[in-house]
Amino acid sequence: MNEFLLVREAGFRPLGLVLGSSVYHVGIQFGRWSKNQELTKLSQAMYHARELAMSRMEAEASALGADGIVAVRLDIEFKEFGSDVAEFIAVGTAVKAAGADPGPAGTWLNNKGKPFTSDLSGQDFWTLVRAGYAPLDMVMGSCVYHVAHQRFAQVLSSAGRNVEIEPFTQALYGARELAMGRMRAEAEALDAEGIVAVRRQHSHSWGPHTTEFFAVGTAVRPLRDDHTIDRPSLVLSLDD
Repeated sequence: MNEFLLVREAGFRPLGLVLGSSVYHVGIQFGRWSKNQELTKLSQAMYHARELAMSRMEAEASALGADGIVAVRLDIEFKEFGSDVAEFIAVGTAVKAAGADPGPAGTWLNNKGKPFTSDLSGQDFWTLVRAGYAPLDMVMGSCVYHVAHQRFAQVLSSAGRNVEIEPFTQALYGARELAMGRMRAEAEALDAEGIVAVRRQHSHSWGPHTTEFFAVGTAVRPLRDDHTIDRPSLVLSLDD
């Protein structure tokens, strides 16, 4: 109830739940046993599957005449009939502007002519609009990375000791940098001023030496020059 009221308070009217789905076969790619490296085919597969689900959700919203989609959730469910077959699901609430000023752009649609998407909660969405910013789109970056295996002598030398496992550290840094860079590139293509609520979302692991780093956030644009909001008032309980 609170989420619904805050979206209405921000000047938007909910139209309905919209959903996009893609059942995708994720292929196999082999990396060098002793080398940290991105598995580019797997990265592309994981990204493309999510993009298909998101675009189908956006198409449902456009059919409703929506200006945007709020509270988007993007999930992955691997099917029992195959560990390499996954369903990618995007679901959110389509909304229509009902009094909300889109600012100089004159529309709440993004520069691709599509409804904006945002994974912000109703409360965070209300705060964003009140602060003078508009969501453009959920932006994401994905990187599937192979972590080099340690040689037997390396494993033996670290046995029983507190020691950093450098190949894993370097692999996580490399995967994170690639994923974050791809997310920033999506925001730049939207002419966004920045990305808010960035987080690492649920990702898939193909085993102890192959993992995915998946970053997602909401790209935003300014609605006005003033970006201040009223300070909250002090509230005291009257209960004993």
